[in-house]
Amino acid sequence: MRRLLPALTLSSLLMGLPLPGASFLGLSGAQALAQSLDMSHGEQVNISSAGPQTYDHDAQTVTFVDRARAVRGDVTIDADQLIGFLRKKAPDPNAPPPPPSDQKADGQKSDSDEGAMGGSMELYRMEAIGHVHIYTSTDQAWGDKALYDIDQAVLVMTGKALKLTTPQDVLTARDVMEYHANTRMSVGRGDATVTTNDGKRIKGDVLVAFSKPDNATPAPSKPAAGAAGSDGTAQRSSKLDRAYAWGHVMLRTPNETATGDRGVYVFDTQMARLIGHVHVTSGQNQNNGASAIVNMKTGVAIMNPAPGQRVEGMVIPNEASSSKPGDKHP
Repeated sequence: MRRLLPALTLSSLLMGLPLPGASFLGLSGAQALAQSLDMSHGEQVNISSAGPQTYDHDAQTVTFVDRARAVRGDVTIDADQLIGFLRKKAPDPNAPPPPPSDQKADGQKSDSDEGAMGGSMELYRMEAIGHVHIYTSTDQAWGDKALYDIDQAVLVMTGKALKLTTPQDVLTARDVMEYHANTRMSVGRGDATVTTNDGKRIKGDVLVAFSKPDNATPAPSKPAAGAAGSDGTAQRSSKLDRAYAWGHVMLRTPNETATGDRGVYVFDTQMARLIGHVHVTSGQNQNNGASAIVNMKTGVAIMNPAPGQRVEGMVIPNEASSSKPGDKHP
């Protein structure tokens, strides 16, 4: 059964539609890369569109088309089409039992009990299709399609030109981009790259980046518009802590390039560890080995050979210091 409802009726119902509370960490302890894109916390979801809005009773979905928009707190989702997946709310064990409902002769519930939205419903999943743009005042994500599981606080985006930006870094991927709020983890699959605003680049077939927990500070008594989160804390984007990469791994700074089969990079210390077919290039100097620990700030690398093998390198005369910033040569 599909019902086409007036915009005001459906919007007013959804504006008060509660979402399930997260059973994992709260905002103060689970900020993630682009943490403010998390829609699993906060107030009600407001959904609107320029086109018709359709409620499918059998499928338990509500669909918005033509410049659809969903807003929860500071997070906004824009798309050509938004689909909300609904389910009946679990009864509150502490609530008093409801009065007996009127029954029809055949034992089924009355129409008044079911209601236009099928009774007491909650939104547990959202799907965005076409020109998807998810954003706050600090962080933005783009894709062709996005699926957000509110229970698990997991966002999965697919399509062309996948991109996630924060004030500190940019994450891109070719195939899939994932965002796991409760573990502060962002995943890029397929030629994934993180580029920091100081010129560093981490690349791999699969890239997993973790952010630091961000202890949000109290908002000022009179915050500027859009400056505070829906929970009353100052909105700010978390910084990356570390990144793991697998397959065709490359770490690059303006002066050094290191490649390997897999690796990990720590952003605060700018230290990297690479394993498998490691090559470190600084200017024209090259070192090859089985594994390496590389200081991407100083350019110093400790190369280790595989058992029974030797570390190989090529050093060009007068090139040893050429990679140091500020050096000048005649």
